[in-house]
Amino acid sequence: MANRKGLIIDVNLRSHENNLAHRTREIDRERLIVRRGQPFSITLHCSDSLPPKHHLELVLHLGKRDDLVIKVQKERGAGDKWWFYQQGSQEEMLLTLHSPADAVIGQYRLAVLVMSPDGRILEKTDKIRFHLLFNPWCKDDVVYLPDESLLQEYVINEDGVIYMGTWDYIKSIPWNYGQFEDHVMDICFEVLDNSNDALKNSKMDTEHRSDPIYVSRIITAMVNSNGDRGVLTGSWDEPYSGGVAPYRWTGSVPILRQWSKAGARAVKYGQCWVFAGVACTVLRCLGIPTRLITNFYSAHDVDGNLTVDFLLNERLESFDGRHRKDSSWNFHCWVESWMNRDDLPKGNDGWQVLDPTPQELSDGEFCCGPCPVTAIKEGNLGVKYDAQFVFAEVNADIIYWIVQRDGKRQKIREDQGSIGRNISTKSVYGDHREDVTLHYKYPEGSKMEREVYKKAGRRVTVPTNERTEPGQLQLSIKHAKPVFGTDFDVIVEVKNNGGRDAHARLTVLALAVTYNSLSRGECQRQTISMTVPARKAHKEVLRLHYDDYVRCVSEHHLIRVKALLEVSGENEPIMTVANIPLSMPEVLIQVLGKAVVWEPLKANISFTNPLPVPLKGGIFTVEGAGLLSATEIYVKGDIGPGQKVSVQLSFSPIRTGVKKLLVDFDSDRLKDVKGVTTVVVHKKYMSVITGPN
Repeated sequence: MANRKGLIIDVNLRSHENNLAHRTREIDRERLIVRRGQPFSITLHCSDSLPPKHHLELVLHLGKRDDLVIKVQKERGAGDKWWFYQQGSQEEMLLTLHSPADAVIGQYRLAVLVMSPDGRILEKTDKIRFHLLFNPWCKDDVVYLPDESLLQEYVINEDGVIYMGTWDYIKSIPWNYGQFEDHVMDICFEVLDNSNDALKNSKMDTEHRSDPIYVSRIITAMVNSNGDRGVLTGSWDEPYSGGVAPYRWTGSVPILRQWSKAGARAVKYGQCWVFAGVACTVLRCLGIPTRLITNFYSAHDVDGNLTVDFLLNERLESFDGRHRKDSSWNFHCWVESWMNRDDLPKGNDGWQVLDPTPQELSDGEFCCGPCPVTAIKEGNLGVKYDAQFVFAEVNADIIYWIVQRDGKRQKIREDQGSIGRNISTKSVYGDHREDVTLHYKYPEGSKMEREVYKKAGRRVTVPTNERTEPGQLQLSIKHAKPVFGTDFDVIVEVKNNGGRDAHARLTVLALAVTYNSLSRGECQRQTISMTVPARKAHKEVLRLHYDDYVRCVSEHHLIRVKALLEVSGENEPIMTVANIPLSMPEVLIQVLGKAVVWEPLKANISFTNPLPVPLKGGIFTVEGAGLLSATEIYVKGDIGPGQKVSVQLSFSPIRTGVKKLLVDFDSDRLKDVKGVTTVVVHKKYMSVITGPN
């Protein structure tokens, strides 16, 4: 029974001091948010001293239905128990709580009880709430990362760079993770609460939230909406009706807020980099060090034979794909999270692949990982989770077949070295690219690489890129780096290394494709017969006009050229393929004046139309963590060829530090044009104190 006098008058959670010490001040300055394995202190103010032999008891409650109830020990116990230490006078007490390094993450309710010597509750205060997160600064936490510069990048940094394009023409876009923006932490826990496991058995789910392996696996399932109440619906084809086209997003925060506001209804639409960006936000917010990875020329090997088979008809068009699900993507994004793997043999700690893009089922859910990067490098494909699938993404062979009219297949090209190139992430030391390919595989053609392939059950053959017998022809495609909106040339060269003239037929086909190899239609085709003299070369020029490719080009602005050479007197044709990305203009951003927290700031945003035709329906989307929420600015009227359009934006920064302002421009004919600038937001210095804040 509660004491009517009200012995406990006030509880001070000391959020400012605690959150600063626990590196959570960016999330919230008012609410108490702490990290596990690190002590925090609260003060109790009592109206009177506790009667003799009376004492305090602390009880923690976790979960909507009090799924977990923990009695906090008074004295220091074993490392896996909560305990508290009491200091100060009986009227003003400082209570220091120590959480174990493997405590469950989530929102806790703390009850403080005043107990009589015979065990009766004299008074109870149970309105105290705080959040507990993973702690990569704590050496006993399984997500411990012992490098401060890595922690600043992989937990604290809200601004990212995502690499896209092709392995030989890598471009980047900025991404606002915004893990410390208002309400994002609450939405991250909401994501966990809406998982299939949580809805089925909330007690079991709550108990498992001490384990980052379990939590990260739930997040990869929940970022996509396949089979659950997940955040994003994927779509890989226009039109993106009833939603936002994937290329228009510039950050995770609007997606998470929209999902939460709609009552856990999936947001439309995402593709791999959007899924990975949202997963990175949620994992960093919860305290798991995470980085976004791009794998160039990424394989999707469905049948697990470590080859990706492309079937073409005699016109070099992709064969009816209903029976073929293997594919290769120009790039594919996933995330890596840092954690120990106590569930696996030694040597599997460190970076773990987590892929939230829905591709294949894993234990009945559309999720992938965590899979140790070291297991992929060493070819240990029996480890949890999904090692065989990830291994194929960076190591599969590509085989092209022509399916003849009678149904017979003829192999025309085998490529063992293209999959998994220039695997990239943002550097810790700035906005430039770090190549992490050697984390995933030994150097191509090395002895160790071959040993790994044998261990993985893949056949090993010595690559033969060129044959030097007489009459041997070599085929290559050369091109400049064309700009979208211009006409450009593609040069196909046929080189005869042999000692006699060769008679051949050359077919060149230019297709518009998406980044994940879906064909959008034929731009141009050319077939010619030729004689290539011995030890000479023949060049064929294919001119691609803007008017031809604009009719079918996808939002990824990518042209794929295939060249097939059929030689008289030889059974096996020669084939080569080149991807030609069309480079895009840039949005220019100019910030006017000095940026000071809570003070208005102006930015000029400008863009010049590079196309020979007008642009209609122009729209700028602007956002930035700590600067402003996603804001849309519509352009009035058409933007003529070569015309420059400028808009001005006013906003007030809400947090100090180095921030990024991100802009996306879209119109009817030109989409996914990005711009970014750095804004250093200064503290507000007040010369006259006008009263309390």
